[in-house]
Amino acid sequence: MTQWVYLFSEGSKEQKGLLGGKGANLAEMTKLGLPVPTGFTVTTDACLCYLNQGNTLTEEMKGQILQAVDQLSEKTHKAFGDKKNPLLVSVRSGSKFSMPGMMDTVLNLGLNDQTVETLAKNSQNERFAYDCYRRLLQMFGDVVMGIDNQKFESRITALKKLNQLEFDNELTAEHWKQIVNEYKELYRQSIQREFPQDPIEQLYLAIEAVFGSWNNQRAKTYRRLHDISDDLGTAVNIQEMVFGNFGETSGTGVVFSRNPSIGEPGLFGEYLINAQGEDVVAGVRTPKPIQTLADDLPEQYQQLKAICENLEKHYKDMQDVEFTIEREKLFILQTRNGKRTSKATITILLDLFNEGIITEKELVMRLEAKDLEASLHPSFEEEALKNRVPFLTGLAASPGAAVGAAYFTADSATLAKARGEKVILIREETSPEDIEGIAVSEAVVTARGGMTSHAAVVARGMGICSVVGCEALTMEDSQGVVGEETIQEGTILSVDGTSGSVYFGEIPLEELSNTVALDDLHVIWDRHAKFQVRANAETPKDIETAMALGATGIGLARTEHMFFEKSRLLQFRQLILADSLDERLEVLKKLKQVQKDDFKFIYQAAQGKATTIRLLDPPLHEFLPKNNDECREVAKELGKTFNEVKRKTDNLAETNPMLGFRGLRLGVAYPEIYQMQGEAIIEAAYEVMNERGYEIQPEIMIPFTIDAEEFARVRESIETAIQASLAQFNQSMNYQIGTMIEIPRACLVADQIAQYADFFSFGTNDLTQMVLGLSRDDSPRIVSQYLDAGIMQDDPFQVLDEAGVGAMMKIAIEKGRQVKPNLKIGICGEAAAHPKSIAFLNQLPINYISCSPFRIPQAKMTLAQQGMESLIKQ
Repeated sequence: MTQWVYLFSEGSKEQKGLLGGKGANLAEMTKLGLPVPTGFTVTTDACLCYLNQGNTLTEEMKGQILQAVDQLSEKTHKAFGDKKNPLLVSVRSGSKFSMPGMMDTVLNLGLNDQTVETLAKNSQNERFAYDCYRRLLQMFGDVVMGIDNQKFESRITALKKLNQLEFDNELTAEHWKQIVNEYKELYRQSIQREFPQDPIEQLYLAIEAVFGSWNNQRAKTYRRLHDISDDLGTAVNIQEMVFGNFGETSGTGVVFSRNPSIGEPGLFGEYLINAQGEDVVAGVRTPKPIQTLADDLPEQYQQLKAICENLEKHYKDMQDVEFTIEREKLFILQTRNGKRTSKATITILLDLFNEGIITEKELVMRLEAKDLEASLHPSFEEEALKNRVPFLTGLAASPGAAVGAAYFTADSATLAKARGEKVILIREETSPEDIEGIAVSEAVVTARGGMTSHAAVVARGMGICSVVGCEALTMEDSQGVVGEETIQEGTILSVDGTSGSVYFGEIPLEELSNTVALDDLHVIWDRHAKFQVRANAETPKDIETAMALGATGIGLARTEHMFFEKSRLLQFRQLILADSLDERLEVLKKLKQVQKDDFKFIYQAAQGKATTIRLLDPPLHEFLPKNNDECREVAKELGKTFNEVKRKTDNLAETNPMLGFRGLRLGVAYPEIYQMQGEAIIEAAYEVMNERGYEIQPEIMIPFTIDAEEFARVRESIETAIQASLAQFNQSMNYQIGTMIEIPRACLVADQIAQYADFFSFGTNDLTQMVLGLSRDDSPRIVSQYLDAGIMQDDPFQVLDEAGVGAMMKIAIEKGRQVKPNLKIGICGEAAAHPKSIAFLNQLPINYISCSPFRIPQAKMTLAQQGMESLIKQ
């Protein structure tokens, strides 16, 4: 017989797949002796069985549920429908992976027209009893029977307005009795039947509703966004009710053991006195900061603090804890690893490591690429903020900064995103139905709710900046109103989720706001990495960013990118359109000083770290005039005739320029160009060494090599110029001249090329397009078709093609190292930084990979993780 139901006392935290995260943790806390209300879990297997058998609970399941109810009654000395001591329970979902707010919950189950009177008598609090009953009617009607929740809420709103009251907790027992009657009538009118008075019928229907909510649209959307399988199912947890709405010595709240926004140690959370848990997470009342609980209920605060600290040590992670206090008695309703911002994730893991709670291995293996990427959130430029005053402020729920157009519904936000707009979603309060609108937004702003409301939790989990609880904001007729100011649909706003400020208009964003605690991580990562990670960068800003993000050097500085600026483009055009060597040499004199300044900036930004500068590799079509009008303009600027420029342009035109006159072929035809660059590289290095004291060994890379003789000729030409330049200073300098391996033939004759080359660097973009016969410029349409058809598993320009490109690389490495055992080998194509590519490259004897600056932390982390995994396997 299959066991479909487990008492909390039977499970453990290791059974998350079967009991769901919530059920497994309730079982674990029960074992730890924490004050957990007793209960049981109906398994995820039962959910899948239910869904696969026509949404029906089997008789065997029902029997085990009834047996568990009997055991719950024995432990609590309460019973369903009992006229003296009725049992009331909560029914909550709980999948293997946390999905906050995505599935359904029913509280106060077990109440009916008789037991509500018993509850009122036993509690001596009639208002409390009927408040609980109206909550059951509302949640049951919404969750189980699909009655629009707004129909229930509108009854309460109308009653408060009639009696000139502002908050729900101002309503009296008589008010709640009136609401209960209205709710029962609404129930009857909506579904043509009475609200079920039998608690067992209520229980079965509630369990079925929770199982069914696994496939509701918001849950499916959440799983898609967070890459959670649809095949897991949800468990259902049935737990004895405890009441935070039992008066001024009762309350409920959500608390994190550390700050989920920035990772700072210490309790962070909120609570409400005289409320139930849904009041906090739904954002219908603005809660108090958890620290004030120390004044309201000091003994319970200290007990809660100690429990959170112990749970964090036990689970070795920051915890998100739901609690209820019933007449001064503390109960823990749930714990789970807390969702936090990416920056906070890294800070927390480092702190847990430094505190000795987790090991270095646990620190490295628990880091995720998405956190590293998202931790580098933009912020507003400080200068731009100096004279700006926010028109709206709230709670800084999720950090970062964003600019976009205001929209007030999830649907309108989604449509605006589809039109290409950047969206700021503004809501009175978000609900789980808003998940798709939140997902497409740059930022979320709400009028109500706290740091643990739905908007705050979901935005933090998605890395979207968010400001919540903006009490000055009201929603009127599809627009927002703040005092005398109005936010119309489409209004451009700037939102600062770090400070909790909202501004009219667009504020410029910084590209890099912080580097979290990367310095500490680099030291750890480097201990476990098999090879280094350099940067593809040539501008001082990019190089500075790369250094801040942990680059061990520059693996590729592309000199052709330095000529796209308008004045330089004209000089380069003058060079390639020159009719004589003398004319070219005159242009090169001017370009040499420009290039030397470029290289000095590079060396200074790299601060003495290894720097590889690639000589010109321009497909000439990128620099030539594109049409007759451009030819006329260039002719005028260069003092030539239109016919001269047009004739030269036509002569240099190529049918397939990516396979034409580029790279080393330029150095063969016009050796003076590469000579100029070699001189500029060496002279810049010499001057920076003298000015800054850096030890620099320039690495000069010749691109597009196909033959050893070709490479040897160009190298000799460059070295002649370099030696002449050094002779002027009466100095010597260590430098290396290597080549880019990016053509299949170069792989096959790598042993010959290695006789003359000091290093190899694989250019994976060109090598991929030539091995696959697939243009990198035209590949997306073809690749997408192949991916859809299952012919390709990955885009070969994003993930290295092991069978083809990888095989060519292996040949080249083996041949090169046969000639020079210590030949330095790098890979400078972006695909090298992909985790799948790194797994392959870890098998090769290479020295470094090189990638764009913002991919460096992810690449280093992946290297360290794979280094640790290989040690474990050994």
